[in-house]
Amino acid sequence: MNLVLFGPPAAGKGTQAKRLVSERKLVQLSTGDMLRAAKRSGSELGLKVADIMDNGKLVSDEIVIALIEEQLDAQAGAAGFIFDGFPRTVAQAEALDSVLQKRGESVDSVIRLKVDDASILGRIATRFAEQGRKDDNPETFKVRLNAYNTQTAPLLPYYSAQGKLTEVDGMADIETVATSIKEVLDRQASPKGEPKKSFFARLFGR
Repeated sequence: MNLVLFGPPAAGKGTQAKRLVSERKLVQLSTGDMLRAAKRSGSELGLKVADIMDNGKLVSDEIVIALIEEQLDAQAGAAGFIFDGFPRTVAQAEALDSVLQKRGESVDSVIRLKVDDASILGRIATRFAEQGRKDDNPETFKVRLNAYNTQTAPLLPYYSAQGKLTEVDGMADIETVATSIKEVLDRQASPKGEPKKSFFARLFGR
């Protein structure tokens, strides 16, 4: 089961990803974490990443894809992967499809945590006032939220056309969101192409 989980900052995406890692033994591939790990590794690819990041430049799609391929190979026996922070563009989504296809796999499900931007901004403003976390600065957060919405918008029709996109109410409580995600993944994991048995066939095992 390979899953792309979309959700803006503060939507609870990280919380739900952690639950999926624990409950379904999926591997979470966070591009941010991978880039930082590569930079520390000292490998040839890591040195390229370090040079780019240290000079304040954006890491190319090719390098990010190479890092993802490394992780897919290193954890080939995993039950599946959660792609976190990637893809962000249609070109990246196409590249991810190609990488998975070479391994006889695909993105199985794309779940979008749909949230109300005004409510999220209110939540962040309250947290900033109470805790003073720099990354919760409301004005900075507006920029991050707008960037997320702008980048993600073109991906929704891309995955919708493949029949893989499901939207979940991200404003619900944690347990309700988790249950909604579980229902989506259970449907995806069920055998496809088998005729649905009648009530009596299910009752008598025929």
